Amino acid sequence: MKEREELKKKVSRQVKRLDNARRDTSVLAQMGYFGSVGLLFVLPVVGGAYFGAWLDEKLPGFSSSWTVSFIVLGVIVGALNVYWFIRNMED
Repeated sequence: MKEREELKKKVSRQVKRLDNARRDTSVLAQMGYFGSVGLLFVLPVVGGAYFGAWLDEKLPGFSSSWTVSFIVLGVIVGALNVYWFIRNMED
């Protein structure tokens, strides 16, 4: 009976270590995580701005409406990207 209790204690200690290792992340891993989140948000916004500016040049008479429209669309797409990324990281 005593051996069984010792085994349970060892197993519970190992489970705690594994849980802590899963939760514990290094500073470098956190920087990579936040860098990915930043790129997931910024790239659609910048891409939308460039694409909108290109359309404004090609289609005269619209001034900057395409640029503004695609920046807003980029913000929405970027926010959805970040949401899906964080949601999938929790799983």
